[in-house]
Amino acid sequence: MDNVHYPEALVAFVDLDPEIEDFRASVIDGLSQPRKTLPCKFFYDERGSWLFDRICTLDEYYPTRTEICILEERIREIAELIGRRAHLIELGSGASVKIRSLLNALPDLVQYTAVDISREHLLKSAEALALDYPALNVAAVCADYTGAFDVPKPSHYPAAHRVAFFPGSTVGNFSHEEAVGFLERIAGILGSGGGLLIGADLKKDRDVLHAAYNDAAGVTAAFNLNLLHRINDELGGDFDVDAFEHTAVYVDDPGRIEMRLVSSRKQTVSIDGCCFEFARGEYIHTENSHKFSPEEFRELCARAGFTPVACWTDPDQLFSVHYFSIE
Repeated sequence: MDNVHYPEALVAFVDLDPEIEDFRASVIDGLSQPRKTLPCKFFYDERGSWLFDRICTLDEYYPTRTEICILEERIREIAELIGRRAHLIELGSGASVKIRSLLNALPDLVQYTAVDISREHLLKSAEALALDYPALNVAAVCADYTGAFDVPKPSHYPAAHRVAFFPGSTVGNFSHEEAVGFLERIAGILGSGGGLLIGADLKKDRDVLHAAYNDAAGVTAAFNLNLLHRINDELGGDFDVDAFEHTAVYVDDPGRIEMRLVSSRKQTVSIDGCCFEFARGEYIHTENSHKFSPEEFRELCARAGFTPVACWTDPDQLFSVHYFSIE
């Protein structure tokens, strides 16, 4: 992993200190449940973010390349819908690969703001964009975008409106009710006249889904297991990581992939004085990835106050990109 550092002055940085919102409490609470869980938002420390970037390049993992193709093929339509002098806000900016197609097509953006929970990864990505787009005002907000957060207004010029970019079907990590609540908060941040450009994974053959989340190279497994390494490193846990196995299964109702870490033997794990018993075959539920039909996704967003404007899919109907507006 390259440790590249760019001059911080390139980016207006706002740190809302999301890590303090309690990694330990969330882990202890999740592992104390009858069905053990860990919040997927804690995947994204620096190593987890790096591993996810690798996942996005895998042959089996279709969402990233398919979404990029849709964005590139429809970029003129998308740019027209976003309009002039917008403030573009990317949620979960990651490696900022997909955003470049938009930035190339929107030369008169008032500002681009990246929002992500992983501080170091966020800064590296935002500062790299600032170097590559020297005429663009770039800001970064380190925040947990699944909760309440604010996005500062551009300091140079007022924006005509705000548009959120939420790629990758990350919205599928929420339950449907959680997704509506999240989208309602985003609608409040955008305000009247705002827009939402969002990716949503489509329902498809379960073999395609299984391969995407159980890749042959084991990168997704390393990504999932990294959460246990993080607990050991940051919370003083004593997980025997080798005694857990990654698996991802498709559950027909409600139509989602479930990522799990399965205990290969009976064992006891201690975290900061708290002990947790695991039976052989017992698993920790780490992530959901809901799949939608285009109609289902439009209905979900409409419940949060968004008006459907456009929907684009690839020829194989693997993935969809939607644009919504706020009246």
